[in-house]
Amino acid sequence: MKKDNKYVIYWLLIGCALIFIMVIVGGITRLTHSGLSISNYKLISGTIPPMNEVEWQEAFDLYKQYPEYQKLNTHFTLEDFKDIYFWEWIHRVIGRFIGLVFVIPFLYFIIRKQLRRATIKKSIVLLFLGGFQGFLGWYMVKSGLVDNPDVSHYRLAMHLTTAFITFAYTFWVALDLMFPNKKEVNQGFRNLIRFGLGLLLLQIIYGAFVAGLDAGFIHNHWPLMSDGKFMHETVYIEQDPLYKNFIEGKSGVQFVHRILAYFVVAIIGLIWLRSKRLILTNYQLYGINALLIMVAVQFILGVLTIIYAVPVWLGVVHQVGAFFLLTAMTFTLHRFSK
Repeated sequence: MKKDNKYVIYWLLIGCALIFIMVIVGGITRLTHSGLSISNYKLISGTIPPMNEVEWQEAFDLYKQYPEYQKLNTHFTLEDFKDIYFWEWIHRVIGRFIGLVFVIPFLYFIIRKQLRRATIKKSIVLLFLGGFQGFLGWYMVKSGLVDNPDVSHYRLAMHLTTAFITFAYTFWVALDLMFPNKKEVNQGFRNLIRFGLGLLLLQIIYGAFVAGLDAGFIHNHWPLMSDGKFMHETVYIEQDPLYKNFIEGKSGVQFVHRILAYFVVAIIGLIWLRSKRLILTNYQLYGINALLIMVAVQFILGVLTIIYAVPVWLGVVHQVGAFFLLTAMTFTLHRFSK
């Protein structure tokens, strides 16, 4: 039986699609402040939501024991609670489903001897990343159940970035099977794309910082962070020592996120310009052009998200844009790899 066949590729691409959906739902969960609605973790029984009014009331009573209700949502009715419960529940269910989609076919392919040794090793890395992602989700939620009625933005960034990395690596493994033959490429150009990927991941991390600190709800002007009026929403020092303003202060974090956006645009523009000196295959050209288009779209979405103070739908679309930009960067780097 042929190893690493098309069904293995389908399996990996389906995993990519599910991670994509997971990130969208995770974004909605964050933007609707639904992430702390389920205060306990039950791997099996937690798959089934409350089925009657008694069970709903029990879940609501449990929610009332934690800081988010006690400090922010004391006005909540049971119906309000049901709204936020839904997004966190569906987010967790999709996570469990992704685990099954990765594990069961993997075992099947192993038993049927349809995976090469290299693919088995890569798949084990994928399974580890998936399990680690689930752990980080629990670790993130736990930070909002003690004193502060919100999750740690550091843990949120770890959770989100790991999801993006898991997707990128899954896509990379699929591309390895789809394009087994690679050509020699310009090493300096490949390193430039690698640098662009690293810069993009840093920008994604800062995007998570902005989300975790609700930093998008201030400085809703562009290109400046104020509207030009004296002392109106100016960037100010919130933390001491100074460096903490750029990792924990709302103004500082938004400032870094904005500046990194210009750098991401610049590096992708440089990649596009330097590619003009090279003889490209069709797929390499597709990747470069996709990068240029997506970074322009994502930049515009970022500006609109700030100007309109992060409406849920626009915040989610902006996150989706980051996902597609990472996809284009991963594909392009793969096409310029040995």
